[in-house]
Amino acid sequence: MARQKSLSVYAFALLLLTGAVGFMVWSGLSSNSVYFLNVSEALAMPPQELQAARLFGTVAEDGMARPGNGLGVRFRLQDAEKPGLVVWVEYTGVVPDTFKPGAEVIVEGGMGQDSFQAKNLMTKCPSKYQKENRGSLA
Repeated sequence: MARQKSLSVYAFALLLLTGAVGFMVWSGLSSNSVYFLNVSEALAMPPQELQAARLFGTVAEDGMARPGNGLGVRFRLQDAEKPGLVVWVEYTGVVPDTFKPGAEVIVEGGMGQDSFQAKNLMTKCPSKYQKENRGSLA
């Protein structure tokens, strides 16, 4: 009888531990999940669903404005495949050196009233930094 009681205590403890670990994994994944979308996908979603998102696109040739203090930028992000689809982006941090019209960028943040409020701005590395095929060393 005592052995059966201790076995049920261990089974209950294991069940409790499994439940706690499962809850921690679920809550960690749900709170840190971020949509990764291109501009056309973002425009198709309701703004309230874009409170945490990463958008991928190309910096439009026109409409870029930088504040006088040199930090941040406001620009139009256009869809890579459908250039007619654009979303305004406002970013207030340090702008990467490789940021320019035509550059492919990823912005992370959320949708505001009239524009996407970016917390992070990353540019795709130019092809000059990519490793070239230099042949084999035989």
